[in-house]
Amino acid sequence: MVTVLDTVGPDTIGRNPGDGEDAAARPRHPEKAHRPDTEVQRKPAWIRVKAGGSKVYEETRKIVRENALVTVCEEAGCPNIGECWSKKHATMMIMGDTCTRACAFCNVRTGLPAPLDTKEPENVARAVAKLGLNHVVITSVDRDDLEDGGAQHFVDTIEAIRAASPGTTIEILTPDFLRKNGALEKVVAAKPDVFNHNLETVPSNYLTVRPGARYFHSIRLLQRVKEIDPAMFTKSGIMVGLGEERNEVLQLMDDLRVADVDFLTVGQYLQPSRKHHRVVRFVTPEEFESYATIAKAKGFLLVSSSPLTRSSHHAGEDFARLQTARQARLAAG
Repeated sequence: MVTVLDTVGPDTIGRNPGDGEDAAARPRHPEKAHRPDTEVQRKPAWIRVKAGGSKVYEETRKIVRENALVTVCEEAGCPNIGECWSKKHATMMIMGDTCTRACAFCNVRTGLPAPLDTKEPENVARAVAKLGLNHVVITSVDRDDLEDGGAQHFVDTIEAIRAASPGTTIEILTPDFLRKNGALEKVVAAKPDVFNHNLETVPSNYLTVRPGARYFHSIRLLQRVKEIDPAMFTKSGIMVGLGEERNEVLQLMDDLRVADVDFLTVGQYLQPSRKHHRVVRFVTPEEFESYATIAKAKGFLLVSSSPLTRSSHHAGEDFARLQTARQARLAAG
């Protein structure tokens, strides 16, 4: 049976599994508490996903809990969690469940984070091995409070996974390491198989949607990855439905191609709560197909563009497709 999952819910949803009553009572988004409620549009028929509940889903959930891990699947209220966890695909979110930034679209808790858990890299690696993952995606909250933005923690996690599960390919989805000199270089030196950093939206939206970030810094970060390691796959993603204009999306594609980004993902923004940025409109499946066609023509090795596309959705299959696409391009000269 197919169930429509509504991402709009109470302000305490998606708590860290280790949180107690104090955390439950703590407001999830204190910076949004006094904002007026935004309009919540009814989802169209094409946004339908399967609910979780299968035996494999529960096994995945158990492994996540036993290793005291945080997943972006839960924290960000991902609509694909039922499908992914039923395949034992979980995206690990390291460095805690609390972000130092307050993006208007994001459901991750905002506030002062706890100190880093030095055992977390080993716990993540153990879970990856137990889940039997051929490909894993590791993301994180923003940690502007740390001198290196958490770069060394990414490195430690990559190294722990390689030691515990040497056959697993690793994709990282990083923050922007804004004003953290040397942080990016440290992470690239650890040689993840895919380096992903999401632009999230077009530059005209940054002030209201992603105020703590800088669009051209993010473009430059992706470009710098390729300068350091031209063989490393790079990836970025955006949400649409936040009020962007079509021409702005096409310009963003050009900016990413100038930075030699290999893989673009485009998905529909879904509103986590009435205190978050509203959905300006639901982009039709036909428009997503058009974006995919144009992006491929602009030279991306791979494009995933659909209402339910998310950065880590089908990441393992997409990595194989990336490798095949690169080989085909090289063969064609």
